[in-house]
Amino acid sequence: MVLSLSKNDAIKIIEDVKKDGRRVLTEYESKKILSAYGIPITKEKLAKDLDESIKFAKEIGYPVVLKIVSPEITHKTELGGVKINIKSQKELEEAYNDLMKIKDKVKNAKIHGVLVQEMVQKGNEVILGMTQDPQFGPVVMFGLGGVFVEVLKDVSFRIPPLTRRDAEEMIKEIKAYPILEGARGGVVSDINALIDCILKLSELSLDLENELKEMDINPLFAMEKGATAVDSLILLR
Repeated sequence: MVLSLSKNDAIKIIEDVKKDGRRVLTEYESKKILSAYGIPITKEKLAKDLDESIKFAKEIGYPVVLKIVSPEITHKTELGGVKINIKSQKELEEAYNDLMKIKDKVKNAKIHGVLVQEMVQKGNEVILGMTQDPQFGPVVMFGLGGVFVEVLKDVSFRIPPLTRRDAEEMIKEIKAYPILEGARGGVVSDINALIDCILKLSELSLDLENELKEMDINPLFAMEKGATAVDSLILLR
């Protein structure tokens, strides 16, 4: 259920999206590309209907998360397109039916299905991102994630290719770094895992420079051991 893909698979995903006339990848497609570059993602499967959702939830193990999957719905939470901490089949059925009502809210949305995803062990939420600068090309970003990135704008930037020292400096220079160190009894984040994710994103950004316009991984859960991409969005040129 944790995808095992190659870099060639990442190119194929992008080509298929373009053939479909799209420039926005779904979360499921975006995380496939992350996985191809070795960035850890959640255990998840794309269900086409309720029966598959029930089946995949049993395989992954409760509690699970359900997310609507549509290229036209990039801000899923705002539309009620994310249901968390589902602990039983009954709860899953209710959540699935609620998600299907989104079709009435977004008339032009092409629904690819429902993403059945593991509930990840809580950690500190950070964001990784990439954008294209007209002068410098791809620029990699790191910062505190979740809702905080828009409120605090506490982020750092570097131009790839990056070294381990570059990645470590990116992490340590944000004002919220003490949170990652476990301030006030919080979770002590695995800094080496974050460094690895930044370096892999640096590689991805350069390899796919001619294809990607921007991307973000938000949130990336930074846990005491390891890190996991919980959501991602990729826009093509």
